[in-house]
Amino acid sequence: MHLALIDASLGTPHAQRNFEREVDASLTVYNANEGEMPPPIGEPAPVQTDGETPPSFDGAIISGSQSSVYDSHRAWIQELSRWVEGAISDGLPLLGVCWGHQLLAQILGGTVRGGSYELGYIEVQQEADDPIWNGLPDPFTVFATHSDHVVTMPPDARLLASNETGVQALRYEQVYGVQFHPEYDLKTAEAMIHSKDLSGRKIQRALDTCTDANVEAAGTATRVFENFLDHVASAPETSSSPLNA
Repeated sequence: MHLALIDASLGTPHAQRNFEREVDASLTVYNANEGEMPPPIGEPAPVQTDGETPPSFDGAIISGSQSSVYDSHRAWIQELSRWVEGAISDGLPLLGVCWGHQLLAQILGGTVRGGSYELGYIEVQQEADDPIWNGLPDPFTVFATHSDHVVTMPPDARLLASNETGVQALRYEQVYGVQFHPEYDLKTAEAMIHSKDLSGRKIQRALDTCTDANVEAAGTATRVFENFLDHVASAPETSSSPLNA
């Protein structure tokens, strides 16, 4: 199985390392903020050189980011949004994580706004039965780091999980979004906490959640990736790349 990993993380080393560790599939990485995008959906195959074959994807994952999905001055966000619109229209299975979740919600007609920070290991409650939760307890523990929130659900999307801060997961047809980070390990969690421009008290409060028990419990959340791959495998074939056009 071959997925596009769209790295929107503005150059941090964590995203690619974590996804490559946790996602049991072949990944082609595109650094979106540097203008790298997967092939347009449904476009004719380009001229091949040096024996190279244009990639064909079964699905795509969109990572977190330090930007905001509503940052209109970032041209790459607009370019990525156009690609995602085409992917959704073509039926390509998509999984958005944190920022990726927010981008999908915005493209589908929801609203994303800034608010208070959710930082550290948290509990999330399932709001609907869905195969994406196979093997996960309810509630389950995950790591979160974000100050933007989906404040209005997209029309026709289904709320899959929430907590006191609001929407934690949604689904629209073949598209999934999760606000939390199933891919994070403790090294990444602590690095992200220390990187925040917050008061010492808030930083320490987040660090206090990095207990052995929470880290172990959050390991279960990686089942989201296994379940998404099962979803991709069962999805109808789409024109997910030039090779399938």
